[in-house]
Amino acid sequence: MRMRPRLGLLTTTHAVNDFYQGAVPVVLPFLVIERGYGYAAASGFTLAATFLSSLLQPAFGILADRVRRRWLIAVGMLVAGLGIGLSGVTGEYWLTWCAIAVSGIGVAAYHPEAARAARDASGGSARGMSWFSVGGTLGSAGAALVVAPVLGGTGLAGTPLLALPALVLAVVALPLLRSRPVAVEAVPPPATGRDDWRAFGWLTAVVVVRSVIAYGVHSFLALLLISRFQVSDVAATLAVLAYTGTGVAGTLLGGRMADRLGRVATVRIGLALCPPGAIGLMVAPNLGLALLAAVVLGLGVFIPFAVDVTLGQEYLPGRIGTASGVTLGLSVSAGGVVAPLLGLLADAHGLVTVFAVVACVPLAGLAVCRFLPETRSRKGSS
Repeated sequence: MRMRPRLGLLTTTHAVNDFYQGAVPVVLPFLVIERGYGYAAASGFTLAATFLSSLLQPAFGILADRVRRRWLIAVGMLVAGLGIGLSGVTGEYWLTWCAIAVSGIGVAAYHPEAARAARDASGGSARGMSWFSVGGTLGSAGAALVVAPVLGGTGLAGTPLLALPALVLAVVALPLLRSRPVAVEAVPPPATGRDDWRAFGWLTAVVVVRSVIAYGVHSFLALLLISRFQVSDVAATLAVLAYTGTGVAGTLLGGRMADRLGRVATVRIGLALCPPGAIGLMVAPNLGLALLAAVVLGLGVFIPFAVDVTLGQEYLPGRIGTASGVTLGLSVSAGGVVAPLLGLLADAHGLVTVFAVVACVPLAGLAVCRFLPETRSRKGSS
């Protein structure tokens, strides 16, 4: 299979895989309504999906560094789908919890090997990795558009239908992913540099900062708009989709910027855009300006997304799987662990206070960026 189609296939699998991570918060209201779970019980499902996933992804990364297992891309995605598919048909709380946890384990198994394969298929360019990352963003965002209508019509009994995309794509992708690629573009050379664990440790801190910002915005943007401007639920949801759409553009823009301006410089630019975007949401006098602020914030959050993964792979050239597992894993799960604390803050002091925190957190990331060494810039690569 040729390299460029292979990257397209990997991007598609990333969309389907992260669809199941995005499905968890959409399934929760149905669990609360149909089964009468309290908010604390419902938050346990979020913890099952995010906490275990964040813990296990580095382990799967280490595994990917020892032996290449391309089948994990298809199998991990399939397990993620089956977990969500079973979540609505098990009547007991602990069985539902286990099903969602299994889905999180599938997500964890997928990312390190898929990110390694995407690096190979893209020739190591940040632009190529940005396309792979966009797949995950689209899949996670698209979950709300698919899951809510399906379960709205079928109830929790319809969750097995949600597993169908993973099942079909796994059958199609597995033989293609196991075939040897035909190189039509530059493939990254074998790792020859020294692993820089100190730089990778600082980068991990930056990834956690970005994840906290992303989860804070995604969890509370719609509620803030409803509270400040008395808009409808539908209008607020559309605003969140606009923010996510901006994130897709930001991810692609970040890959292009990184290949031209440098990796660390691009991360700094993204973090620097977050405070004015968050402050704009706090003080905007009308909905139009608030949406503009959300666009700025979306660019700031997503410009560094794929770049963080590329930086991690270049800091640990001998541990590509580990680097991918940590950077991708923490980027989509670390904020989920912190989100309940932001919820408590919102209950005690209001939603504007949450966005005041969101405005301040990037400053810590910018301070840490001082310790990140710049890596190669692949100007003109694709």
